[in-house]
Amino acid sequence: MNIIFLLILVSLFIALIFIVLFIKSVKNGQYDDLYTPSVRMLFDDEAVKNEDSAEKNTN
Repeated sequence: MNIIFLLILVSLFIALIFIVLFIKSVKNGQYDDLYTPSVRMLFDDEAVKNEDSAEKNTN
């Protein structure tokens, strides 16, 4: 029975470490993506141009 309590305490400690590291990474801007939103619309335009070209070629 003691091993169960030990495993619960160890798992809670590890979970606490992960939560602290996650909060620290969010505060440091680890998940901020400044590049993709500015480029995303360029990729969408290329896809539309390719579809328009394909439609013109088939007509």
